[in-house]
Amino acid sequence: MNVETPRPRAIRPRDAASLVLIDDAGGEPRILMGRRHARMKFIPDAFVFPGGKLDAGDLLARPATGFSGETARMMQSAAAGAKAEALAMAAIRETFEETGLIVARSGHVGDTAGEGWQPFRERGIAPRLDVLDFVARAITPASSPIRFHARFFAAPASSAEGTLQGSGELSELDWYPLSDALKLPVIDVTEFVLREIGRRHREGARTRIPLYSYRNDKPIVRA
Repeated sequence: MNVETPRPRAIRPRDAASLVLIDDAGGEPRILMGRRHARMKFIPDAFVFPGGKLDAGDLLARPATGFSGETARMMQSAAAGAKAEALAMAAIRETFEETGLIVARSGHVGDTAGEGWQPFRERGIAPRLDVLDFVARAITPASSPIRFHARFFAAPASSAEGTLQGSGELSELDWYPLSDALKLPVIDVTEFVLREIGRRHREGARTRIPLYSYRNDKPIVRA
């Protein structure tokens, strides 16, 4: 009698967020991206947007300003309550850690937030969520040993202050014209977000929040 080997249970995706900083000063949008190091376990050598996983301290940190009305409405489909703001906070924190650029204004993130928020406390600033545009969501395939449920936010480059200087996590950190960014070694999710940024730039539309996910390891997009 043949006995089927049970499939291993899929790993639950971890919450994560990325920030797509966009320089629209010229005719073609330029996107801030960097290359992950070859030693990294998750998508080594690929070009990505700054970002990372949601930390417990992000749920305790306070922003200087909340989401705009339209973004707040769109976030309702992506996360509930405090987690929605925390995801955006994580994207801004990670961007500062990885690039030296900070999207913030005068404010107090709170004393109970984790060590990752200490640079904000020292500067007397807190993240600005009013300049963020919610772009897309993506969930790593169930077969992947490392999984994330990522939310992608966009913000104008003019909203970021500081000097571009990598932390060492991302190399070749630079502003890439959108057409050039699409030629970089990127994974399918990153390509999808870049094309969504391009669509919004052409059409000026932000009525849908697409979800890039997988069924039987084949990508599907749901609006």
